[in-house]
Amino acid sequence: MSEHTTDMSERTDAGERSGFDLGQGPGRLLVWLYGVFTVAAASRSIVQMIMDFGRAPLAYVLSAAAAVVYAFITYSLVRGGGRARRAALVCCAAELVGVVTVGTWTLLEPSAFPDATVWSDYGMGYLFIPVVLPLTAMVWLRRAPR
Repeated sequence: MSEHTTDMSERTDAGERSGFDLGQGPGRLLVWLYGVFTVAAASRSIVQMIMDFGRAPLAYVLSAAAAVVYAFITYSLVRGGGRARRAALVCCAAELVGVVTVGTWTLLEPSAFPDATVWSDYGMGYLFIPVVLPLTAMVWLRRAPR
């Protein structure tokens, strides 16, 4: 990490040093998991859109949207600070709503999803991590030192 990046992560929104980075301690595992899920969801959606977009456009676009949400949460956790914490909390809540909505939709109307998304069946294809991850991140973001 460059000196500039480290210095930025240690400053709060008011400019004073906080001495805390959201990406340290247990937050480091969250950063890693969100980074992995960013790559997984983006790769999956890109390949699916290139290979056969007409087959399940909704599923592929939802996987791409999940990748964007994961990327933003990863960025927010790495950036640190009060605004990044709030942004990550909002995105984690949106992610959880997405997982629950898409998960329920895939169970009630499977024909709408001829191909799975990252959030299908509450993330069953990813060992339910997509439903557990935002809950864990929200707990960490609320309890971690400010």
